[in-house]
Amino acid sequence: MLDLNYLENIIIDQAETFKGKKLGTLRDIDFEKYLKTKQITVISGIRRSGKSVLLKQFSEYFKSFYYLNFDDERLVDFAVADFQNLMVAFQKHSNAKVILLDEIQNVPKWERFVRRIFEEGYKIFITGSNAKLLSGELATHLTGRYLKIELYPFSFKEFLAFHNIEAKQQGGTKKEVKMLRYFDQYMIGGGFPEFVKTGDNEINKQIFEDIVYRDLLSRFKIRETKNFKMLVNYLFTNFTSEISYNSLRKFLAIKSATTVKNYIEFIGESYLAFELFKYDFSLKKQYVSNKKIYVIDNGLRNAVAFSFSKDNGDMLENMIFLEFKRRGADIYYYRDKKECDFVIRKGLKIAEAIQVSQSLADPKTEQREIVGLLEAMEKFNLKSGLIITESQEEERRIGPARSATAFADGGKKIKIVPAWKWLLSD
Repeated sequence: MLDLNYLENIIIDQAETFKGKKLGTLRDIDFEKYLKTKQITVISGIRRSGKSVLLKQFSEYFKSFYYLNFDDERLVDFAVADFQNLMVAFQKHSNAKVILLDEIQNVPKWERFVRRIFEEGYKIFITGSNAKLLSGELATHLTGRYLKIELYPFSFKEFLAFHNIEAKQQGGTKKEVKMLRYFDQYMIGGGFPEFVKTGDNEINKQIFEDIVYRDLLSRFKIRETKNFKMLVNYLFTNFTSEISYNSLRKFLAIKSATTVKNYIEFIGESYLAFELFKYDFSLKKQYVSNKKIYVIDNGLRNAVAFSFSKDNGDMLENMIFLEFKRRGADIYYYRDKKECDFVIRKGLKIAEAIQVSQSLADPKTEQREIVGLLEAMEKFNLKSGLIITESQEEERRIGPARSATAFADGGKKIKIVPAWKWLLSD
């Protein structure tokens, strides 16, 4: 059990550090929603995406609060029995009713303590770097008691805010040229706050190494380190592509397809990469179909992957996928005879179909994207579809009628929008 004075000293040290932390770029979330609720606010996301800074932004709304960051080598032996001493140490210095707990997943059985202080009337904010922070037993103890924020690297809106650029879709040719310049920077460099601030690619490389070694190899006690790192690099190099567990097993000489599946799940828990399922009315078919792989940040990917070209089309698709994740969309890909990059489910129905293409200037590309989109629109009885491109913008009507009444007689509407405008839309 940790000594009370020892804990007090850590609390005082961390309080000084936290007090001096800069507020940074205000994140694009509904602060009022989380400030008004009595429920626990859980902030999860990849390391160095800005979770601690977001805690700092929340702290500005309170006159007093308790704060502890468990990602501190002095707390490596902190156990559930130490929580009582922690509260005593907190209360010796102030009488706050707000508690901010950073990287709490480092402490086993933390959820029991959080539930207890929640029931005692404390307002609680917690952060963690694990996508399964509230899965299984943890969720059982906190069911109905929390709201979750999944924090990603900067969105394009937040990227513009960092550069003090007003995030507006309209504004004339000069405004559009300027916006496209920032859009290109964002698409290639990504949105990790430290990288956006410095432009130093070594930061992205270090983030990647920290996650692979600290959050994956060490945490999951992975022995086949070489094969595991090869798998991560393969996924980052081949982002937006389909994967088969069995094909990866053979290609990387991993002992079984189940091991590949487990490894990819571990990678997903750290937020490094995401599997996108093929939509099917049969859940069984969804699970057995090939998945597509997307990664957490284009800049991180470009810093560590084996890349033989600029891959702008893949970077565009990955960026749009991430924005759907930020917006909390229930997202899939769809394929029958052709492919549609993304379909969005709302409730029990597919409500949107989206293609992403760098350009439709090539007739073959245009044909492929439109036919794939129309196939999905027909399948899910959608009257309109969306194609997101790098710079093109227009609206087309396809079907029996090409008028404002096209919907009435079976026509389809396809909207083509530049990615930067779509990213700034609500």
